[in-house]
Amino acid sequence: MTNSPIVDDLVRASAVMGDMIDRIAGDQWTAATPCTEWSVRDVVSHLVGVNLAFVAMFEEGPMPDLTADCLGADPAGAYRRSTAALLVAAVLPRALERSSSSWVGVASGAVRLQWRIADLIVHGWDLAQPTGVAATWPDDLVEQALAFARAHLPDQSRAGRFADPQPIRDDAPALDRLAAFTGRPVPWTP
Repeated sequence: MTNSPIVDDLVRASAVMGDMIDRIAGDQWTAATPCTEWSVRDVVSHLVGVNLAFVAMFEEGPMPDLTADCLGADPAGAYRRSTAALLVAAVLPRALERSSSSWVGVASGAVRLQWRIADLIVHGWDLAQPTGVAATWPDDLVEQALAFARAHLPDQSRAGRFADPQPIRDDAPALDRLAAFTGRPVPWTP
């Protein structure tokens, strides 16, 4: 545990995702996902790349090349290494308070970590669909991510970051409501 609830939440969400990635079978890495342009490997590569981009923001260093293969032959290891680096960078002095600019706008480190947690949970849902690898996301994290996404995603065009919200029952599980709100059809079919 740290002195920061948001970093503690990131630790929990990252651990769930790491467990999921560890359980992806060798023949599942090329499977299609609800992220229509991405395979399972592409989703994990995105997760690693975003972790590394956050490290660069928090350390005020150069951005990594997000088009490069950052997984190599060990996707699970690449994810764990990038997560460890992010957790170290997130507790640097002023990392959470300092605002920075990126292609998605200006935000503080704390707000960026809230997006990171929501992104991990949504992409966990994406990975579970084609792989059948179930995750047990802490209910409080899913509810927080859903509330955060609803508060921060504009009702207008989502500019390629997310598809438009999809219809879903009000009494559906929070994870499915989060997936639908971020543009995934629930249930998903390949």
